[in-house]
Amino acid sequence: MTKRVLAFDFGASSGRAIIGCFDGDKITLEEVHRFSNDPVSVGGTVYWDVLRLFHEIKQGIIKARMAGGFDSIGIDTWGVDFGLIDSEGKLMENPIHYRDARTVGLVDEAFKTMPREKIYGITGIQFMELNTLFQLISLKKNRPWMLERADKMLFMPDLFAYMLTGKMCAEYSIASTSQIIDLQTGSWSKELLDAFGIKEDIFAPIVKPGTVLGNLTSEICEECGVDPVPVISVCGHDTQSAITSVPCEDGNFAFLSSGTWSLFGTELEKPIVNETSLNINITNEGGFDGTVGFLKNIIGLWLIQESRRQWQRQGEDYSYADLEKLALAAEPFKCFIDPDAPEFVPHGNIPKRVQEFCEKTGQYVPQTVGEIMRCIYESLAMKYKLTFEKLCECTERDYPVIHVIGGGTKDTLLCQLTANSCNRTVKAGPIEATVMGNVAVQLMSADAVSGISEARKIVANSSELKVYEPAEVDKWEDAYKDFIKIVK
Repeated sequence: MTKRVLAFDFGASSGRAIIGCFDGDKITLEEVHRFSNDPVSVGGTVYWDVLRLFHEIKQGIIKARMAGGFDSIGIDTWGVDFGLIDSEGKLMENPIHYRDARTVGLVDEAFKTMPREKIYGITGIQFMELNTLFQLISLKKNRPWMLERADKMLFMPDLFAYMLTGKMCAEYSIASTSQIIDLQTGSWSKELLDAFGIKEDIFAPIVKPGTVLGNLTSEICEECGVDPVPVISVCGHDTQSAITSVPCEDGNFAFLSSGTWSLFGTELEKPIVNETSLNINITNEGGFDGTVGFLKNIIGLWLIQESRRQWQRQGEDYSYADLEKLALAAEPFKCFIDPDAPEFVPHGNIPKRVQEFCEKTGQYVPQTVGEIMRCIYESLAMKYKLTFEKLCECTERDYPVIHVIGGGTKDTLLCQLTANSCNRTVKAGPIEATVMGNVAVQLMSADAVSGISEARKIVANSSELKVYEPAEVDKWEDAYKDFIKIVK
C-alpha cells in the first residue's frame, strides 16, 4: 500500500510543501506549494516573517489535501533561530534573523565569562556569531525583560509544529545547533546556562528525530479541511535531514550539502572533540538515531545568490546560467577570497566586497562580472579542499568519493570544480536531499521503512546521480598554494 507523507522544507530564501509517495520500492516527490521566505528589516532589526510563513504552511496543507491527501507531516528549517513563547502560549515577537547584527562581537565577549575551550568541550559546536547561544547572550545583555517574560523558547521547526499541534518540544538535531546542548548527556547544559545567567526552564523537553509530537489541532483541521494527522518531529535541522538521505550504504562517506550554506563533513557514531577539532572550528551536530553530523559550515551559494541580487539592483538581470558562462569565460586562478571572511556574511554588495578583499590582500582586483564570479567559484572549491583535508585529519580516514547533495547539485560548474580541487570523484544527488530525509524519517516513524540503512537504499533507488571526475589536478594543486596564503 502506498504511503503518502507531507514534508515542509524551509530554506533561507524559500519554502516548499512536498508530498512524498512511497510504494514500497521508491519515493516519488510531488511539489504542491512553493513560496518565498523574505526577511523583513524594521527599525534596524532583521526578522523572519513567521506569521506569513505559517499561512503558507496552511496553504500547503490545503493543496496537499486537494492533491490526494497525506498520512503525516514533517517540518525542517535552517538552524539556530527561535521564537519566544509567553506564559499564555503566545508568540512574543517575530523571530530575529541569524544575519541580524545583534550578535556582532559577542563571541569574544562570551569567552570572558567562559573560555573558548570550555564551551567547545561541553558542546562540540563550532563558533559562529549567529549561534543561538550568542543570540541569547545578546537578549540577556540588551533586552533582559524578553527572557524574563518568556516561558518557552522554540526553534523554528518546533515553533511551526507548536502552531499546528499546540505541543512544545525541542527536536534534538535542531537543538544541537544552539551551542547549548551538553554533548555527553544530550541535555541542556546547566553549567553553560548558569554561567551566562540564562534560565533553564525556558527550554522545551528534547525529543529524538522520528518522535510523534501530536495531531493537528481541531482548529487547523477545520480551517484546512483535513483529518487530525500526526506531526512528526523529523530531523528539524535541514542539514541533518539532508545527511539522512545520503545515498551511501556503508556509512563511511564524506558529504557536501550544497545550498545557501555549504555543510562539508561526514557522519560518525561518536563525536570528536579535541584540540584539533577546536582549532579547525568544526562542529558535532545531533543526527538521526544517535549519530553525529561532524561537519564544517562554509558560506556557500549565498555568495552567488547575493551577487546576482546586487547586479539586479543595478539593472543587470543575469540568470544563474549567464553567471556560470561568464565565469567559465574568465581567466582562471587570478585571485581568491576567503568565503568565510566576516564581510561576506551580511546582505549587501558582495561583488564590491570581493573586489575590496582582493585589493586588501594584494591580489589582482577582478573587474568584470565574469572575473568576480570566477573568483567566487574557485574560492568556494578551494575552501572545500581545505575543509576536506581537515576532515580527513580529524577523523583519520580517507574518503574516495564526495557526495554532493541538495540544490547545489544543479550547479554543474561548482560540482566539477569541487572534483578538480579535492581530487576526488564527486557523486551529485539527490537534488531534493533535505526533503528526501524529511520523508524518510516520517516513513521510519510509521514503520513503513525498517531503518536508516534501508532508507538510504530507497533514496539511492529513487534518485538520479551524476558523477564528476577530477580534471587538471596539477593546476589546481599549484593554485591551492596561493589560496592558502590568502586564508591563513
